[in-house]
Amino acid sequence: MNAVDHSELDNLPGLNVLIIDDNPIVHDTLKAAFEGMGIRNIKSAQNAFHGLRLCEENNFHVVVCAFNVNSDKDGFHLLEELKFKGYVNKRTVLIFLSSETSEALVNSIVELQPDDFWVKPLSAKAVQSRLEATLLIKQKLFNIYQAIDCGNYSKVIYYAERHLLSPELKKYQANLLRMKAEALLNLREFGSAELFYRDLLCSYKYPWTYIGFVKSLLKQEKLAEIDELLAKLTTQPETRFATYEMLAEYYIEAEDYERAYSEIKKATALAPRNIERNKKSWDLARLTHDHEGQYIATKNMAQYARNSIHDSPELQLNVIRAGIDFANSLTDSRATTILAETERKLNQIEQDYEDAHYFKEQIVISKARLHNARNEEDKAKKMVENHVSLRPSVSIEDNLDKVKVFHELNMREESMKLLEAIKRQIGGDTLTSQVVGKYVEQEADEREEIHFTPKQLNSMAVEFYKKNKLTPAANVLEQALQLSPKNYKLAISLLKVLIKIRRSEHHNQSQLDLAESTISRLKLLELPGSDAQVFNELSQMWERINKLH
Repeated sequence: MNAVDHSELDNLPGLNVLIIDDNPIVHDTLKAAFEGMGIRNIKSAQNAFHGLRLCEENNFHVVVCAFNVNSDKDGFHLLEELKFKGYVNKRTVLIFLSSETSEALVNSIVELQPDDFWVKPLSAKAVQSRLEATLLIKQKLFNIYQAIDCGNYSKVIYYAERHLLSPELKKYQANLLRMKAEALLNLREFGSAELFYRDLLCSYKYPWTYIGFVKSLLKQEKLAEIDELLAKLTTQPETRFATYEMLAEYYIEAEDYERAYSEIKKATALAPRNIERNKKSWDLARLTHDHEGQYIATKNMAQYARNSIHDSPELQLNVIRAGIDFANSLTDSRATTILAETERKLNQIEQDYEDAHYFKEQIVISKARLHNARNEEDKAKKMVENHVSLRPSVSIEDNLDKVKVFHELNMREESMKLLEAIKRQIGGDTLTSQVVGKYVEQEADEREEIHFTPKQLNSMAVEFYKKNKLTPAANVLEQALQLSPKNYKLAISLLKVLIKIRRSEHHNQSQLDLAESTISRLKLLELPGSDAQVFNELSQMWERINKLH
């Protein structure tokens, strides 16, 4: 994209404007309004594909994009792609259109930072007034926007301070102060940013001032100083999403992954379309052994990435893999339902992608894992021996799934060698690299120590229990819970076994401690009605037995 020159924004007849909306009436309304301002070069697109083609061929000063571009991809993903490909930047006037104003949509769009958000239905007078105001800001603060596009935040601060001294630009004071404050954060001058935001909060009680202030303190690990403020910000619609996002990042950096996961789930619920955030939720779900959370996150990624720049067969494969992991963690009839759903997705991916032969091995591994989850180990083993290479691939996710199938088929040496290769693949110092690296370390430790899935361990426990081998039953259930700590049915089964051990004379202190910790674990989980009743009865039974002894 050619750089926009300052003088071009002053010349209304010379402006190039693009309207992307699937409603012809909206096009007519906007064209009439723009032509009434003297704008002549107006191009229209009724779908995202045409809009992208026009951006490849033209340099637009103003882009107006609707959310409901239903024919191929929604406006969020279109704006994301326009930014990624460099067709729009901070010097472009970017307007977002929608008849919807839900919190989830607004949060998603705010992330992409359009210059304005117009709510349909539109009136020509309002369109002209708002576009004139937006163009004027771009013209007056053009050199700052140019510095932001170049990533030169020291220059942003320099220009902002100069403009703040100009009486002519007094009406843009809030914009300038915000740009300076955000530049300090981008330069990682968090102490200076904190002082600057403290001063701003004396006069400007805007959501962005509170969010920036909190970010500056969190980056300095001053969480204790803002407990009350955080509680307030998480109750207000205009600040809670950004607050949850910042808290998740803070807890990841502090390696408190349970809390990070709790916060990222809240942020994702409030702005579900962001693929990177869903990816982070998936990684944290893996790290905290939330198999259902992994399944939900991968399904969200596949759903919201459809027809976007993120769309790929790998996202569908990840749903399949997470589905098998989830089923292997279950000990009830839901496992059968999840496996059936996963098998349908696996068949669908082979039909949907003409180039499915490029990921044939990945599909074979998923099919083998499906067979093994259904206790068809011989079929699974035959598929792996005939069609799966022992060599690592370039994809970490492909390798992790290969580790799982090797482990599940008792090919432990191959599994551990591949995990070592994966450790060498992880690089970089991003938050994602940190989380994935920790997850791989955890996988290596657990797969060395525990050789079965939670589902297999539960079956073993049932057999031990039938033979009155209570200590081995308790041991394998404890291992199952280590792999699937949120599976309350496993915890209830373990408590039943420990109660029976307690009634006998053959118990030890570690088993008593395990029972107490299992009760504490179950108290923290939200149990459905019948299971909650069972737990209450078992808990009371444990108390009575302890009084007798």
